[in-house]
Amino acid sequence: MDVWSMAGWRSGFSFLTLGIFLLIRHGRASKAPKLVYGLPGMAASAVSALTALSYIASLQWTTVANVMTVYATLPFVSTGIAFVWLRDRVTYRFFIAGFAAFVGVAISVGAAISAQDGAGIVAAIAMTVGCAIQIVLAKRFPSVDTTMMIAFAALACLCIALPFMQFSLPAPRQLLACALYGVFTTGIGYILLLLGSRHIGSGEVGLLSMLDVVLGPAWVWLFYGEEIAPPVLIGGGIVLAAVLWYASSGRRMTAAA
Repeated sequence: MDVWSMAGWRSGFSFLTLGIFLLIRHGRASKAPKLVYGLPGMAASAVSALTALSYIASLQWTTVANVMTVYATLPFVSTGIAFVWLRDRVTYRFFIAGFAAFVGVAISVGAAISAQDGAGIVAAIAMTVGCAIQIVLAKRFPSVDTTMMIAFAALACLCIALPFMQFSLPAPRQLLACALYGVFTTGIGYILLLLGSRHIGSGEVGLLSMLDVVLGPAWVWLFYGEEIAPPVLIGGGIVLAAVLWYASSGRRMTAAA
C-alpha cells in the first residue's frame, strides 16, 4: 500500500476503536479520575499525527533496521528535551552515552545507498523527535486525557491523508493488517506507553521502547528476508550498547534507593 492509504485506513480504525472506548468510559465517568484535554492535549495530538505519518513513511522508504537504529536514540532525545524544558537532571554518563549513540547512527546512516533511503532516515528522525516530545508532554501534563489525545491524533492523521489516499477498497489482507495496526499497535499500545511514561523517567521510557529496536529488524528478516547491511548492524550495535550502558547506572541507583 502507498503511505497515504496505509496512514488513512490505520487512522480510521484507530479512531473508531478509541471513540468506542471513550463512549464506554463516559458512561462510567463518575468512577473515573478527572482528566482534561485543552491546549496541551491539542499540541500532543498534532505531534502524534505527524509522528504516525513519519513512522509509516520511514518504513516505506528505507529498511526497518535503519529506522530502528535512529529510533534507538529515543532515550537520549527524550531526556535532552526534558532537560531543556522540565529541567530534569542529566549526568556526564548521559552525554558520553548519547555521543556514542549518535556516532552509531552516523555509521548506519552512512550505509544509505539511495536518495529514498535518505528520505526514510529523515522521516525516522522526525518520528523519533515526535515520540520524545509526546513522552515529555505526558510527563509535564499528567492530567491530559491520553486516550482522547490519541483519538484526535488519529482523526487528524485521517484528515491529512484523505486527499492523497486511493479511494478504492484495499484487499482483505491489507484491510486486516491496517485494522490490527490501528487497534493494537497504535491504540492500545500507545495508550499504555504514555500512561506508563508519567510514572518513570523519560530515559527509562525510551529504554523500554528499545525492544522495538531489537525485535523489529528480527521479525522482518525472519518473515520477509530483509537482510541487515554490516554498517547498519555495527551502528545499531553501538547504539544499543550505549543505551544499555546508560541505563545500567539508573538500575543501580534504583536498587540502592
